[in-house]
Amino acid sequence: METIQTFTSELSILEISYLVASVLFILGLKKLSHPATARAGNLWAAAGMGAAILFTILFHQKDGQPIGNILWIVVALAIGSFIGWYASVKVKMTAMPQMVSIFNGMGGACAALISLMEFPKMQDHLASLPVPAANMLGGEGIAILLGLMIGGVSFAGSMIAFGKLDGRIGDIKHPILRVVNLSFLVVLLVALFVILFMEPVAGNNLPIYLFAIAALIYGVTFVMPIGGADMPVVISLLNSFTGVAAAMGGFLYGNQAMLTGGILVGSSGTILTILMCKAMNRSLMNVIIGAFGVAGAAGTEAEDKTVKEISLSDAAVLLSYSQKIFIVPGYGLAVAQAQHLCHELDNLLAGKGVEVKYAIHPVAGRMPGHMNVLLAEADVPYEKLVEMEDANNEMGNTDVVIVIGANDVVNPAAEDDPSSPIYGMPIIKALDAKNVIVMKRSMAAGYAAIPNNLFYHPKNRMLFGDAKATLQKLVAEIKSL
Repeated sequence: METIQTFTSELSILEISYLVASVLFILGLKKLSHPATARAGNLWAAAGMGAAILFTILFHQKDGQPIGNILWIVVALAIGSFIGWYASVKVKMTAMPQMVSIFNGMGGACAALISLMEFPKMQDHLASLPVPAANMLGGEGIAILLGLMIGGVSFAGSMIAFGKLDGRIGDIKHPILRVVNLSFLVVLLVALFVILFMEPVAGNNLPIYLFAIAALIYGVTFVMPIGGADMPVVISLLNSFTGVAAAMGGFLYGNQAMLTGGILVGSSGTILTILMCKAMNRSLMNVIIGAFGVAGAAGTEAEDKTVKEISLSDAAVLLSYSQKIFIVPGYGLAVAQAQHLCHELDNLLAGKGVEVKYAIHPVAGRMPGHMNVLLAEADVPYEKLVEMEDANNEMGNTDVVIVIGANDVVNPAAEDDPSSPIYGMPIIKALDAKNVIVMKRSMAAGYAAIPNNLFYHPKNRMLFGDAKATLQKLVAEIKSL
């Protein structure tokens, strides 16, 4: 009967708003599955979050009292909103992975801070209860500890990922780190159970602080040995961690919107991570123990060192008189900000009756879907973006493959060099086409720091130069034909 009396109209409105927010999250995520509706999906999800925040401020009550510190909340919202807006306007597409890492890390930090604030309150409350009623923390304790552990790992790992992507932090690759990572993971899990079952003592917060420090250290050691070429998988995994940590907060507070949002992020991030691991021919356990990019050899040097170049005029003729062309975009295209010129080349060739498509490798770039976002920015029709497996099936009847800024995702070492760190990774099989043109500034290795024998293959021609300047000249050359 008491439950019915405490279920006020304010609480009813608040719960309904959370339900509406959850529905908007789900619909927004669904709309993100296609570029044509992705913008609307973002707005729908943002509207859901905005509604959840607004109705919480207006209708949330604790012990019959409305929420306090409204001024501080409004100030924090204003500062956060400005930072988000400024970042979205100013950050270049090449720095988008770094921004994603930072934002993801902030989500993990929030989940960890919630746990650090709630644990002392819960422990003090349980310590005041008679024993054995307070001999363990229970479900709330599990949610708090998991939120702290996963959130701490996500925050620290995301900050290291940011440093690696931004070139501020290098890789530390040593087999001993596998043992260190597994040891830290075991220590964290053991500590979780120890804290969970120990008798609560009022004011004794040292164990939870040590647990938080251990989670942060594990987040650092987890990401440090992972090579830059594997960052898309790491970002996806850390994103799923943040979602799970947020879901723990939803369990803790009984907040449906927080729970739904966390579950959506956690589950979608996990699915994406598994799909990307499959695309890299790696297991999820390799990611968890930080084994990505640790393989020893840097790759076998190319046997034939002869490099064949192609002139702009010859490239223009070859492309203009082809029937089918695949463009393989990579991080270099983003660095040069040449996506619009790439689309102009695409339209120019299409006007000459040439069929042009884009072969998209799942881990091209520095974050999941990097190339899709880059090309969508240039208004490339989504139908022209072909996934790796489907593109490989069409390579046999393709006249020319143009590789722009990509490297490791077309490296034949993945198929024919067992000593290569990327051996076994599915690649875009550019060599199945009749001709290959690689646009690069130099012969430098890619992000995985291994040589690419594609550059020396008889089918390949190198077109050296900045991608943007080269595409400008190439477009002009084709127009003059």
